[in-house]
Amino acid sequence: MTTQTQNDVQKTPGQNGARSYSGVQTYQGGCSCGAVRYEADLDLSTVGRCNCTFCTKYGTTGAIIKPAAFRLLAGKEQLSQYGREGTPNHRCFCKRCGVHCFSEGDLPELGGAFCSVNINTLDDVDPTHLTIGYWDGRNDNWQAGMRPSPWPFKS
Repeated sequence: MTTQTQNDVQKTPGQNGARSYSGVQTYQGGCSCGAVRYEADLDLSTVGRCNCTFCTKYGTTGAIIKPAAFRLLAGKEQLSQYGREGTPNHRCFCKRCGVHCFSEGDLPELGGAFCSVNINTLDDVDPTHLTIGYWDGRNDNWQAGMRPSPWPFKS
């Protein structure tokens, strides 16, 4: 007879008390100090990690949406931005606590203008129940889309 410990059982969203994250739902989130607050309409059934140098160093996992699905509720004056020269993308973070809450950009391969919400800044979301896909941003290989395993740093 075998017994399973709780660590042996993998919860599936919607089962065993785990929340279901599929379908578009409205989520709120913000930075660590509370100065920046936002609301976003997200489908968290698949979220993404990118292997570009910035995303790798920052360690974010993002949910990509159209800008109209993102609403800044508080803290506009506390936001600062970082973006590399010559790129249409910039990361928005709290000047007070340094937490990167979201990115804004424009990539034709992602459907044009987008907002990428850092899912680690969402309230009441358990990231251990999310499916993560991987982007190859380090090699500007956006047209390949996401895949279930990480891309190598060099192709």
